[in-house]
Amino acid sequence: MQFVSYLGESGPTYGLVVGDGVVDLGKRSPYTSLKAAITAGELMGVGIAAQDTAPDLALTDLTYLPTIPDPTHIFCAGKNYKDHVAEMGFEMPEHLSLFLKANSTLVGHTGDMICPKVSECLDFEGELCAVIGKTTRHVSEAEALDHVAGYTIMVDGSVRDFQKHSVTAGKNFHATGPLGPVMTTADEIPDPAQLHITTRLNGDVVQDAGVDLLIFDIPHIISYLSKVTELQPGDIVATGSPEGSGAGRTPQLWMKGGDKLDVEISKIGKLSVDIVDEK
Repeated sequence: MQFVSYLGESGPTYGLVVGDGVVDLGKRSPYTSLKAAITAGELMGVGIAAQDTAPDLALTDLTYLPTIPDPTHIFCAGKNYKDHVAEMGFEMPEHLSLFLKANSTLVGHTGDMICPKVSECLDFEGELCAVIGKTTRHVSEAEALDHVAGYTIMVDGSVRDFQKHSVTAGKNFHATGPLGPVMTTADEIPDPAQLHITTRLNGDVVQDAGVDLLIFDIPHIISYLSKVTELQPGDIVATGSPEGSGAGRTPQLWMKGGDKLDVEISKIGKLSVDIVDEK
């Protein structure tokens, strides 16, 4: 099943994707958001109950919200693809490297990704994300995937000149973290390592790689994070980005106002945003 967060007639809601449309679950269930249904442990039941319901809206008519608009945490793995580490000239890491993104970075599918006025170095990084499905603390790698509700797509927008002196700054510019378009439930993706990421800038392929190139896989990342803190339902775990980012190219390739960015991952869909200059 696939679920989507969007703006309904009465405000933010969420729904089940049925064919080319969506069934509004915010008005059909006790849970007003995708995160709330995940937290209650009732998402699959709510979805199954709505599978034969006629869609309320076409997907093309949605105003998309980020898959989880208000996660407690957004954890991101850095330097986590073998090919990306090589293109950037880094040494192969011995330990997982992590940083946090703020909710203010999030942008929905078909929304605007903001190119900041203080920099010309806005980079694209397409990433697979796991959505945590239940409270998780000290989970083993063998059991980690049992704690995943589903998977979605993120663009880890990176302002590279600021990132040189502050990773937190470079990774947290306003509206530089598109997240969507949907969450595919974990039962449909038993092995996320078999997924494939393709990023296109203005229609040209700039990243194209299998998730099997991860240095630290998703079970390892989740297990590691759970040793550090208690993961919450709806938390986003971004797993890193493969070779092809703008910073690793000669000449370097930065996004600018008027560009179109698409990140497609098998079994999930395509996240698309417009790049617009900050006003």
